[in-house]
Amino acid sequence: MKGTMAKAHYQVLIIGGGTAGIMTAAQLRRRSRKLRMAILDPARDHWYQPAWTLVGGGTYAMQDTRRDEAAVVPAGVDLLREAAALFEPEANTVRTSNGHAYTYDHLVVCPGIKLDIDAMPGLREALATDRVCSNYIDPEKTRRVLESFQGGVALFTQPATPIKCGGAPQKAAYLADELFRRRGVRGRTRLVFATPGSVIFGVQPFRAALEDVVRKKEIILKTFHSPVRIDPGKQEVHFKWNGPGDDPRALIGEQGLPQRIEGDGTIVMKYDMLHLAPPQGAPDFVRHSPLAYAEGPNKGWLEVDIHTLQHKRYPNIFGLGDVAALPTAKTGAAIRKQAPVVVANILQRVQDGALSKERYSGYSSCPLVTGYGRMLLAEFKYDNVRDSDPLLSKLVDTGKPLWSMWVLKKYVLPWLYWNRMLKGTM
Repeated sequence: MKGTMAKAHYQVLIIGGGTAGIMTAAQLRRRSRKLRMAILDPARDHWYQPAWTLVGGGTYAMQDTRRDEAAVVPAGVDLLREAAALFEPEANTVRTSNGHAYTYDHLVVCPGIKLDIDAMPGLREALATDRVCSNYIDPEKTRRVLESFQGGVALFTQPATPIKCGGAPQKAAYLADELFRRRGVRGRTRLVFATPGSVIFGVQPFRAALEDVVRKKEIILKTFHSPVRIDPGKQEVHFKWNGPGDDPRALIGEQGLPQRIEGDGTIVMKYDMLHLAPPQGAPDFVRHSPLAYAEGPNKGWLEVDIHTLQHKRYPNIFGLGDVAALPTAKTGAAIRKQAPVVVANILQRVQDGALSKERYSGYSSCPLVTGYGRMLLAEFKYDNVRDSDPLLSKLVDTGKPLWSMWVLKKYVLPWLYWNRMLKGTM
């Protein structure tokens, strides 16, 4: 427990002690010392996950991405080390897996995202082998797999579900390409990036820059490939073809890859090493709650207004971060723009019951590492519109892979995260 003893009632109760929860609490605390607040989260560790790509590439230490959870909770905010289990919004109550009940004036829901490993048949078994890895789960294993790879098909892929940091799977492929070249195995490697999407990236001019990276690195790009099953015994991934037309047979034989067609539109590809993002979804206690969309494309995700971040049916509830049904990328950069909107709206409601004038435009960014010492910074907002920082853009072209952006990724952003963002000062 941090702060005073836990109370049954809080003016602001925050579900989740990740980036969104800590930033929201810190900003609220800075603007109003009088609010009684608590963060509900059983976690003991707080991770800076954006650096896990670098850990997997062997250029960042895993221990430097961790802090004690209690150490990052703002002073004066209670840390309730329990897991939320049930929302009762009509009674302004959250019940925990321990059987405790907490009531609130305002609720902030930001528990992050669930890695749903068992949603893909064969994935759990595949991850137990020494040829399959994921930066989302164990980036240190990724480094070991890349360093022991001796050639063949190196397959990188991602699911059709929403995922946090949508650029992470391709970043892993770019670093693998350079590591393989350094180790002298790239010449006997066919490096494949298979994505359910139609393009490598949805926002111009970043798409063109990344297509150029893929071309220069001689990465085999397979679009419209949704992984649905893994056979670790045969070292095969089964992909559902979701591209134009119903018959992907013309793709077989491309680039000399070991692949075949099974049944109705299933592409089966062999691998010698595999890196993938696991399927992801809202945590079960959100997905099955009255706070989530019950139907439609956002089913199971937290139902909030995309600009005010206020729940559409319960006005004293707000949501942000990966769990929210927002048509933008799920990143820490997005949270940095979402948290001030939630904070301003809660403070305004405390004052007079209204909402503030703050609005979230859908801003997010993907720091896309394209190799050791190079990165481009893709910034955008709703409708895939570029939204680059005007000051930074005057100094450098963030749409091109640059050494200065690598310095930003490896050194500047982690410092800002621990010392500014989690302190509520940016």
